[in-house]
Amino acid sequence: MATTTDHPKITLYWLNESRAQRMVWLLEELGVPYDVKIFHRGKDMLAPAELEKVHPLGKSPVVTVQPTEPGAKEIVLAESPFIAQYLCEHFGKDTTLVPNKYKDGQEGKLGGETEEWMRWQHLLYYSEGSLMPPLLVALILSLMSGPKVPFFIRPITATVAGRVNNFFVVPNIEKHCAFIQQLLETSPNGGKYVCGDKLTAADILISFPLLMVPRAEVLAGEAAKGKLKEKFPKVFDYVARLKEEEGYKRAEKKIADLEAEGKQ
Repeated sequence: MATTTDHPKITLYWLNESRAQRMVWLLEELGVPYDVKIFHRGKDMLAPAELEKVHPLGKSPVVTVQPTEPGAKEIVLAESPFIAQYLCEHFGKDTTLVPNKYKDGQEGKLGGETEEWMRWQHLLYYSEGSLMPPLLVALILSLMSGPKVPFFIRPITATVAGRVNNFFVVPNIEKHCAFIQQLLETSPNGGKYVCGDKLTAADILISFPLLMVPRAEVLAGEAAKGKLKEKFPKVFDYVARLKEEEGYKRAEKKIADLEAEGKQ
């Protein structure tokens, strides 16, 4: 998408196998011009040091916004929920990405918020603060029984990993899947999304950890036994629907095209 002179210059710093992909999807849904700068993890799976020039933590996603006013300072946004909320507040007014905040006649009143908005606000931060941690633990534990661990201590580390999977990872993933399935079953207006009948930024942010669930289940091994899809079919159906969203597909294609250009 080409940039225009009368629109802020938005740049996404994208890293493979990171949360940055959902920011591409969000930007596609916002319909704003933006650029993407591609970065790749090293053999150690860590982000390249160049990202520290954009933000001190060297993480991705990071989004920069250059306002159009002469002399205006560039805005640097980090952390997915903050990025999503900031971009939606400034560029999402003509989209469905943010539900109406207040019920009619309840504007500004304590408790006057709509259920859709309350869900949206909570889920923006839930996706990172609650849902992601057990999935990341599953990934880390898988390394404890992998080939990089010296073979003579691997049985010990694998045993420890298995116990943590049994007592922490799998129960927590199941608890979160049950919570999300309940959200879907009670979606306002009988909607097919977590905040109602329209796609919102909450769906986009929650997509990344939910896409990780099958992988985490495999990494957890015997502790999970592949039963999550059987127990929580509505969650897996929901993820399948998200992958069929046109904005999701455009985001996938955009990165694939940029990656292909970089290899030429």
